Amino acid sequence: MDSLIDVMPLYLEGFGLTILLLVVSGLGAFILGVIIAAMRISPLPSLRVFAVVYTEALRNVPLLLVLFFCAFVLPILGVSVGPDPKVGYLLLAILGLTLYTSPFVAEAVRSGINGVPIGQAEAARSIGMGFGATLTLVILPQAGRMVVPPLINVFIALTKNTSVAGIFFVNELFSGVQRATRDHGDKVLLMLLFAAALYLLITIPLGQIAGYIEKKVRVLR
Repeated sequence: MDSLIDVMPLYLEGFGLTILLLVVSGLGAFILGVIIAAMRISPLPSLRVFAVVYTEALRNVPLLLVLFFCAFVLPILGVSVGPDPKVGYLLLAILGLTLYTSPFVAEAVRSGINGVPIGQAEAARSIGMGFGATLTLVILPQAGRMVVPPLINVFIALTKNTSVAGIFFVNELFSGVQRATRDHGDKVLLMLLFAAALYLLITIPLGQIAGYIEKKVRVLR
């Protein structure tokens, strides 16, 4: 028990940063993913090609490589980490997690869009609605009911992916585990179980939310 009390501040700091990485990166990935999904079905070929290249390039490279690029290559290219490197590397980690997660969000949204009957889009166009209005007022509201469960799965994966950011000077939860096991080498199992419990505090409620929404959507259908 004394060991847990000793590492509690370290774990709480890491837990808070993990939540911050999840919320900010998740929001950024959601916005960027919806834009990329819209580009995939755009009538403009150039936008469709860009969206395909973006999606295939980012979702087929390891997260570690994306974060390495953000943490070490971007500063070489002139992107400053600012006067406080701790904050700078946190922002670069958020950028890397956002870029890496957005293609998975885009694919989840696109699968929902594909689930909407094509007659809905044709009916919207027949009354004079343009691509933007058809997408935002007709297609996305219907697709939204179908994409919530897969999106929750993407965000659960994002929660676990935040642990990689600890390698790049971000003191998130897994980084705290590394320091805790180093300082309490005789309590490694306890330190790991405590960290796993904190991760479950995030992922289990997300899974329950997905299940609840899935039931509500099934009833609405």
